[in-house]
Amino acid sequence: MIEYNIYCDESCHLENDGINVMALGAIWCQKEKKDEIFKCIREIKSAHGISQNFEIKWNKISPAKKDFYLNLVDYFFDNEYINFRAIIVSDKSKLNHDFFHQTHDDFYYKMYFDLLKVILIPTNTYNIFIDIKDTKSQEKVKNLTTILRNNHYDFDKTIIKKLQQIKSKEVELLPLTDLLLGAIVYHNRGLQSNTAKLTVIKRIQEKSKYSLNYSTLYKEDKLNLFFWKPKTLS
Repeated sequence: MIEYNIYCDESCHLENDGINVMALGAIWCQKEKKDEIFKCIREIKSAHGISQNFEIKWNKISPAKKDFYLNLVDYFFDNEYINFRAIIVSDKSKLNHDFFHQTHDDFYYKMYFDLLKVILIPTNTYNIFIDIKDTKSQEKVKNLTTILRNNHYDFDKTIIKKLQQIKSKEVELLPLTDLLLGAIVYHNRGLQSNTAKLTVIKRIQEKSKYSLNYSTLYKEDKLNLFFWKPKTLS
């Protein structure tokens, strides 16, 4: 079994934040490749005169750091060992949690389940890391772990070795998830004010050959997108 690490993040996930688009994303790589990948990301920082302590974030993109972020996008697409998947809810205002007897928090973890279930392959084993949501989320993370294991008949815990919360600054690949996810959300919100961000989005579109507005093929490996739509209520 090949062992993988999966690094997950979310964007605009709060129920009443005034933003309609919501997205969850995950980057994964072989565990044995992670140190090499972390080293390369640190080298990209050094090449651009950026501190090793600088946290890569979509919200930090500026004209002065545009080339640095373009370099990161190129590195992601040129590295065959890194993959990305995102699930996007285009309009949170259309969600009807009462009808499905759930809270928005319940829905959030259901989306995490849909995000991860496609990535997991029974012949491999996985360590899953989720950016810390809040101080009360540990119990939901435990439940998500149980549901994922049951869905994959992973009763001996060989497929999902662990699922735990971490701080984004603790690993290099979690901020890269934030970068790709932020680009997709910014594009689907139709925002245009930051020209550096628009340049980064254009590079992602060119490299992926996708518009970032629609779901990709189900088995797309490099940049896999799924636009989730609520069921029509009758």
